[in-house]
Amino acid sequence: MNLSKVRQRGVRCIGRRWNSSSTETLRKTGLYDFHLHHGAKVVPFAGYSMPLSYGDVGQLSSHKHVRESAGLFDVGHMVQSIFHGPKAGKLLERLTPSAITSLAPYTSTLSVLLNEQGGIIDDCVITKHSDEKYYVVTNAGRRERDLAWFKSNLISGANVEVLEDWGLVALQGPKAAEVLQSWTDYDLKKLTFGSSGFVKFKGIDQELHVARGGYTGEDGFEISIPPKHTVHFAELLSAHPAVQLTGLAVRDSLRLEAAMCLYGNDLDETIGPVEAGLSWVIGKDRREPGTSAADFIGSESVLKVLKDKPTKRRVGMIVQAGIARGKPTTSIYAPRKGDEPAKEIGVVTSGGPSPTLGKNIAMGYVSTEKNPETGKGYHVKGSPIRVKIRGAMKDAVITEMPFVPSNYYRG
Repeated sequence: MNLSKVRQRGVRCIGRRWNSSSTETLRKTGLYDFHLHHGAKVVPFAGYSMPLSYGDVGQLSSHKHVRESAGLFDVGHMVQSIFHGPKAGKLLERLTPSAITSLAPYTSTLSVLLNEQGGIIDDCVITKHSDEKYYVVTNAGRRERDLAWFKSNLISGANVEVLEDWGLVALQGPKAAEVLQSWTDYDLKKLTFGSSGFVKFKGIDQELHVARGGYTGEDGFEISIPPKHTVHFAELLSAHPAVQLTGLAVRDSLRLEAAMCLYGNDLDETIGPVEAGLSWVIGKDRREPGTSAADFIGSESVLKVLKDKPTKRRVGMIVQAGIARGKPTTSIYAPRKGDEPAKEIGVVTSGGPSPTLGKNIAMGYVSTEKNPETGKGYHVKGSPIRVKIRGAMKDAVITEMPFVPSNYYRG
């Protein structure tokens, strides 16, 4: 599909619809002019003008390139913050259910910010630099909500500093390490998935924070860049023959194959970490109700669901015919028996064709109620379901996630 073909009221891509016009005042990352220079089609996303695609490169080709080589993404719209002070770790353990203070220096964890009811305000990545300093990345679309939440829950001995206008790029794909290594004498093999360090690059007069990980399921890095170096560093990386500039459309299809959540689709404030399949972010020593360790916001609700089991679960599914998109709502139904009325058991939250698998895939929430025919929950892998797409019922089956195996570098 050639993404340069723009519809009058929006841009259609494999995974979702992107608006091509907006009346809101949009922010720009430090790479906005860089994107235009390289032929980017920009669209509104999370309050920013962001690149959807570049030139005449189609989404299928671009998606394949990241899976086989390396793609460079601008993720400078994400909010980068530093939590610092002697109580910084304690503040983060109040805001999230994760075991933050026990992280080793320069290691990271995915976590979630919770409201009083245990719903997810946002998902985030937290990197510990020291006992008194943590680097936190949150979603652009939740910026105002998150920052207000941080402020309202501040404690003495902890402060939050937003790295305004800093750049953040993601270099993803099996050749990402080769590309990045060509610009530094630092041995990148020292960085395994989930770890980070400050790295000196040729042509840059200060060390940059480099974290090994990303949003594609491939090996890769996310590099935080001071404003004065953002464009120059992007130019260095993009000059490598293995690198292709990559936009939002491909980022979405890659993260879907990797079964990674998109806030606003797969996560919101009515969904808790257990239902979302993120129980693993809850620290093992923070699971006993009433203890001092289980003092995170929303703990009463979250730990109750963890003990009693959720009434719905995030699942993956393969749809036999038709594309099940998450927005607008696509309902999920139990298999029909005879003339019984259709029984709604869930909803699709993200979906689209998988360029890698050549199948239609989707994620959503399905009831854990038992199917009387099988005696197993509707959410169990291998369970047959039906998805209503544009008024027509399509057969689907619950499948394991991620849809495409991850290729993280673990040493």
